[in-house]
Amino acid sequence: MTTTHDMLVTHPFLAGLPADHVGRLSRWASPAPFSAGTRIFEENDRADRFWLIRDGCVHLDIRVPGRGDAVIETIGAGTVLGWSWMFPPYRWHFGAVAVDQVRSIAIDGAAVRSLCDADPGFGYELTRRFMAVVVERMQATRIRLLDLYKAHA
Repeated sequence: MTTTHDMLVTHPFLAGLPADHVGRLSRWASPAPFSAGTRIFEENDRADRFWLIRDGCVHLDIRVPGRGDAVIETIGAGTVLGWSWMFPPYRWHFGAVAVDQVRSIAIDGAAVRSLCDADPGFGYELTRRFMAVVVERMQATRIRLLDLYKAHA
């Protein structure tokens, strides 16, 4: 039987993370499946966790007044969903919807922030990894907005 700890060890986002750090995360992790079409979170709602995507795809979207939700990126297996739990005011910057059946691991954000505060080395490593995700998502948003602008010009 595969444990949550085993799933964390093999997830690409955590590749190379020291075993004791993975062990700490595993105490706050649990399997989190989502059916196709499930809204995982809404833009501006309270951000309190993140997910390591194991299988399936998730649309990240933003609410466009008068036009509904616009998909800005699709993420899949091996990626991480959610970084807003890490930075005040702990509100989602995007929304997220499962495109198909998603298998993920949810990890408690407040508990991880406490772990980061207690161990600055651990905190630095996790912050470095999440900042790479933030930069990637911002680039994807920029490209999508340029595409939208070009389509309406």
